[in-house]
Amino acid sequence: MENSSDTSETSYSLPSLLCQENEACFGEEEQDQYMNLDPCLLSQSEDEYIQSLVKREAKSFISSDNFSITNQSWLKRARLDSIKWVLNTRAFLGFQYRTAYLCVAYFDLFLSRRSIDKEKFWAIRLLSVACLSLAAKMEELRVPNLSEFPVEGFYFDNKVIRRMEFMVLETLEWKMLSITPFDFIPCFVNKFCGESKSKELISRTMELLLAITREINLMDHRPSVIAAAAVLAAFDGQLTRKTMDYKMSLISLWGSRENEHIFSCYSLLQEIEMGKSKTPKLPISPNLSLSDTLSSIDVDEGSCTSAVGNKRRFIYNDSDEICQSQKICHRW
Repeated sequence: MENSSDTSETSYSLPSLLCQENEACFGEEEQDQYMNLDPCLLSQSEDEYIQSLVKREAKSFISSDNFSITNQSWLKRARLDSIKWVLNTRAFLGFQYRTAYLCVAYFDLFLSRRSIDKEKFWAIRLLSVACLSLAAKMEELRVPNLSEFPVEGFYFDNKVIRRMEFMVLETLEWKMLSITPFDFIPCFVNKFCGESKSKELISRTMELLLAITREINLMDHRPSVIAAAAVLAAFDGQLTRKTMDYKMSLISLWGSRENEHIFSCYSLLQEIEMGKSKTPKLPISPNLSLSDTLSSIDVDEGSCTSAVGNKRRFIYNDSDEICQSQKICHRW
């Protein structure tokens, strides 16, 4: 069953999805990317640039409505474990912070449209690998081979991961150019922080954006709201509500609802800073009840049937194939 080649044929022919934009950077160069971006260079004023981003955000943002990952304790735990893996893998492979965030956004959006059978932790990990691979294809200059992704405790054949990628693409309707909070960083830093702009501020903002992914479903808040809260928290973690209201008034597009959401996210980031987050921190072990003899997984459209509402279930029968090898350790 094992196939070490990343060029093996699959039943789907996927485009490379490689980003054609300017070279992406890592570490300090990624901070420079947000430090030096001037909307005026795009023949737009700063306000016009923000307005154009918000319009694009409105078209792509989909609220989770009645579905919430936090309503399912096993899925909440599995999601936290997946985010831990994504963040570790980001550092291990040298990905941008933005890539990790985009991966989690894909992950949350997928789960807002499809359900996964309870306790299928291996399916959650497979989804994580597929989402990170797709995010890397959108954001990174060099995309690692699938065999380079360190999947501790599991082995997924390359065909399996590609089929899962295809399912994610179909579920997200191939709309992968998502607006993220990172798009708003340069303008919001200029608006809220003025002359206090620094690499340290940018770096802290990016760290907070990744930190908040552990605490909220990204489908519950618009990217602009999360970005504003992160920039303000990185600038000053002890702002009064009056000061925040003033700073938020600098963005004319926002009303009282957006302001409340920003304040809510800001307060959560304060808790994160103080180490008072209430989310569980225990990592989740792989689901050891799966047969070690299973070899791959069938993730075609026929394996998905109707469920509650308009959401489709992500179903695997006894004949579904997956390989869960003996634990393979990867150290970061």
